[in-house]
Amino acid sequence: MSTTTVPELKQISREEAMRLGPGWSHSCHAMLYAANPGQLFGRIPMRFSVLMQMRFDGLLGFPGGFVDRRFWSLEDGLNRVLGLGLGGLRLTEADYLSSHLTEGPQRVVAHLYARQLTLEQLHAVEISAVHSRDHGLEVLGLVRVPLYTQKDRVGGFPNFLSNAFVSTAKYQLLFALKVLNMMPSEKLAEALASATEKQKKALEKLLPASS
Repeated sequence: MSTTTVPELKQISREEAMRLGPGWSHSCHAMLYAANPGQLFGRIPMRFSVLMQMRFDGLLGFPGGFVDRRFWSLEDGLNRVLGLGLGGLRLTEADYLSSHLTEGPQRVVAHLYARQLTLEQLHAVEISAVHSRDHGLEVLGLVRVPLYTQKDRVGGFPNFLSNAFVSTAKYQLLFALKVLNMMPSEKLAEALASATEKQKKALEKLLPASS
């Protein structure tokens, strides 16, 4: 079994993030989820339904985007972006979950919000998103994250983690599932290890055999 663990980024408080200087950019994204009592094939518990979206660049991410702090509060900026891609849903400071500093040449603090909906409300968001302004342009559609692992230890969540994610979206997903008690840490690590092993084997097939 691989010893792959869930990666970590530097977490800071909302207050600390607000004190960062003008050299920092702020991105705000929302994780919408609902408890799902359904069973796949009548035997695999669905547990929860979590929404992510396919972006224009082919990467997966949460709904949201960059917020210009000169003109918008975090929540006002987030709701403005959500209105373009999801419709009328509005989040508040009560939905705030975390802030993390990203790695790389750009100085970005990534804020994540999370709101639990009913399954019916989640479905209504999916329907509304199809009629939003950015659907088919910057947003290519919402997807539900499969929060289960099939008997082969690859199908479901591990396969999903093998996709390409934008910036910190993959980490934010793993972080939120952990802190919201939606999936135990060991299950997250197992799924990530399976996804990493799958990607490694796929890469080995593409590389020429050593002489």
